[in-house]
Amino acid sequence: MNLLKQPSDRVATGVLLFSASLWGLSWMPLKWFIAQGLSGPVVSLLSYGLVGLCALPFIWRDRAAWRAQWGYVLALALVGGWANTSFVNALMMGDVVRVMFLFYLSPVWSVLGGRLFLKERIPPLRWAAVVAAIVGLWMVLGGPGALSLSLGFVDFLALSAGFAFAANNILARAAQAVPMRTKTLSVFVGCGVISLAATSALGHSAPAMGAGVWLGILGYGFGWLLLATATWQFGVTHLESSRAGVILLAELVVAVLTALWFGGESLTPMGWAGGALIATAALVEALGSSGAETPPNASPSNTPA
Repeated sequence: MNLLKQPSDRVATGVLLFSASLWGLSWMPLKWFIAQGLSGPVVSLLSYGLVGLCALPFIWRDRAAWRAQWGYVLALALVGGWANTSFVNALMMGDVVRVMFLFYLSPVWSVLGGRLFLKERIPPLRWAAVVAAIVGLWMVLGGPGALSLSLGFVDFLALSAGFAFAANNILARAAQAVPMRTKTLSVFVGCGVISLAATSALGHSAPAMGAGVWLGILGYGFGWLLLATATWQFGVTHLESSRAGVILLAELVVAVLTALWFGGESLTPMGWAGGALIATAALVEALGSSGAETPPNASPSNTPA
């Protein structure tokens, strides 16, 4: 029991690396669902939504623990729900490599958000990471030809998923009084609500599905997603944000390499160079965040053991 409350850095690192690998490989079952005639909103509704429905009694059972931080629970549901729902839909509808690079523009969000909303003093190296990430995005989108291209709906989903994912990591660490079970399951509830709204607005419905597809949906929701989300929440809660940010880069590596090797996707030399810039910028931002000052109102309970 003590191990679960105060895990070693090695345990937390291994758990988060496992989670990152699961997320990096998640494009495979999602592309299979597309081949079965399922749309992104329907897949996220049936997978996340069914888990979220079953999770409600457990969240309610934990209410005495999270009542004082109920705002964090609501924020985790909405922000985490959007991050996961938009990420799933982007991977299903778009090019995996492009989606992953757009998703990982975290240095831009963290630096600009810290400057605009927290009035942080940004050192030159972190500004350089922002520039590198933007140049990398330009190269991934085609270099000089990118100026004539406009970002599409899938690109917006990928970008917003990365922004929401970064915000959810911060919320997970701040909500120290919220049980791990509630942190994990609230994301599924949020995904279900957002997916239900999307399917209703778009008029999507599930086609006639055989037993194999239903088993795939249930296995993806109650097995793959639940395990990936639980291990992710565990890792980001018990590790410094800098170390977690570095480890989570494994998701980008796994997704890009497997999509190129097994997904039939390709990347130009300029795209490789741009992707390397984005990955380097994310690494610099993750390492640089370890030097950030502790907020004046922070307490020891807000730091990992």
